[in-house]
Amino acid sequence: MKPSFEQVPPSTNASWTLLNRRLADAIPFEWHHHPEYELTLTLNSRGHRYISNDVVPYDDGDLVLVGPNVPHSWSSVERIDPAKPHIALVIWFSEAWADSLVRLFPEMGPIAPLLAAAQHALSFSDAVSQALRPMIESMVEQDAAQRLISLLAVLNTLSRDTTAQRIAVQKATHAAPQIMDDVRLRRVLDHMHGHYAGPLSIPELAQMACVSVSAFHRMFRRHTRCTALDYIVRLRVGHACALLMQGNLAVAVIAGQVGYSSQALFNRQFKAQKGMTPSQFRRQHGHRFQSA
Repeated sequence: MKPSFEQVPPSTNASWTLLNRRLADAIPFEWHHHPEYELTLTLNSRGHRYISNDVVPYDDGDLVLVGPNVPHSWSSVERIDPAKPHIALVIWFSEAWADSLVRLFPEMGPIAPLLAAAQHALSFSDAVSQALRPMIESMVEQDAAQRLISLLAVLNTLSRDTTAQRIAVQKATHAAPQIMDDVRLRRVLDHMHGHYAGPLSIPELAQMACVSVSAFHRMFRRHTRCTALDYIVRLRVGHACALLMQGNLAVAVIAGQVGYSSQALFNRQFKAQKGMTPSQFRRQHGHRFQSA
């Protein structure tokens, strides 16, 4: 299913946009992309979050930063408090805005790695989400100047979340080139995305980055916030999700196509990532993409 292009509505008195979305019935599945970064805090809602080929359950307080042109959608299952609506507080800002922020204000330099990691997507920890929730909620009632100050504080806090999880998503052909502080790691990630279905060894990847194995482990975790082996598993399971949602290939065939010689290992790692078997995943999510 091809994601639709969404035109983010510009703000008349601000350089970025805040949307206070409140839905009484449901958050509908709307598969789309746009060139802006998107920071979304979802409240009083449970369901599934779709970011490229990554699909996971979300709950109250889900806080995610999605990079430019990465297809995504949320789809609710239930409201936590039936008397209140589903709430999505959505912040959009452009790459040019973010780059200018880092270039003009040295104090904001620490957010550069955050923006680089979020060229795909980042899911933030429960602790950071809970800490930022009142600040993001209060932005709805603030004037434009105070909102900007709040957003800078939010971005600064997000940049310090050492347990944020990078979401390994499939590169979109329309996406802007990935920005990485370390060109060696960019070379490694490009290789991993292009060869995830084949054998990938840590010593080989470390050699590609021109560092020792121990230095590679530190560098990879610093930039991606996970281990290289975890990243490979997420890539393989993510691509398997795309195949399960978009076609009727047998699970054993899909396992082989994403790099597993053992279907049992594939099933175990898939269930560990998604909380269900590949067949259950197809039954639950496949219709969304096959109907288009």
